[in-house]
Amino acid sequence: MPLWSSEFEHTFANHAPMVLTALARIGGTPPEMRRFFDHYRHSKQLLPAGSTQTPLNAQTWQSAIGMRDREPDLRVFFIAQVEEFGIAPTLRLTLPILAPGIAASAFHALMRTAYGVLRQNEQDIGIALAYWAATYLPLPPSRGAKPVTDDPAQVLALTAAIAPLHDVQLHELLWQNIRDSTALLEFAPVVDWLDIGPDTMERMADVAIRLFAATQHFAALHVVTGLHWIRLIAPYCDETVLNMMLRVFWQAIAALLPELGFPTMPSDEVVERWRALEAPHWADIHAAARQSFDEHDISIAFSAHEEMALYGDPLYRVACARRLGLIGDYTA
Repeated sequence: MPLWSSEFEHTFANHAPMVLTALARIGGTPPEMRRFFDHYRHSKQLLPAGSTQTPLNAQTWQSAIGMRDREPDLRVFFIAQVEEFGIAPTLRLTLPILAPGIAASAFHALMRTAYGVLRQNEQDIGIALAYWAATYLPLPPSRGAKPVTDDPAQVLALTAAIAPLHDVQLHELLWQNIRDSTALLEFAPVVDWLDIGPDTMERMADVAIRLFAATQHFAALHVVTGLHWIRLIAPYCDETVLNMMLRVFWQAIAALLPELGFPTMPSDEVVERWRALEAPHWADIHAAARQSFDEHDISIAFSAHEEMALYGDPLYRVACARRLGLIGDYTA
């Protein structure tokens, strides 16, 4: 969708390119996709792509990192890069630079990159990398301190004990809340608390679906989907880059604890009870999602299905069914 800007009013993310892909993956028909896009375009008042200013090249593009008004120039540059060098070489060259800013536009630049990879579409990937660069969100860098734990849930528990975090004033946008939480001096050590290993992504995914199942919170939904997106681009990352992405991603998730309301993780006993609940099959969940105008219904219906296919946890189906109103509140 090169005609449309990656964000619209107040820097809300334009989900249309990614959600239409997800909609197709869960069985959406062309009329259903047109129905969704027409509604989304009008309700969100999508903006056209902006005008270019000054051409960028391999030596100058990094000067435009974090500058939303340079996204049109970055688009021209990255589309040309992907066309000339191909998808894999461009990603392997660019992701090490962009990885520390994975929270760009509240992970939606990551989302757009992941869906471009899923479609193997050169133009989509060029636009996605431009979006990521333009909205790059720098977080406090690693200090190289010794890790505290290998448990992602423990990192969240320790972060919740940071007293000033409870006084952070919330904004409407996730990326702004990430920015403000990470600006606290007391938050700076968080990035080094997690010991990253071969099973870290799977352990994060387990925490993510428990958190979403327990809270149904908008931010928790993005933890589940965000890990799916990282997994989609992981084949284009070496171990160092992937570990950096996971570290900074979890740092950003910890920064969203004020938005999440500092939730308590459900016990293993409670989670096992939820897993045993009867829930509709994926075909029924996807059918319900295809009728929704909520982009996040469609996003979670696709990502949860894909994550369950890998990890085998029925909690994905239960939590997604509840999100779509197909089962009631099981947390009472």
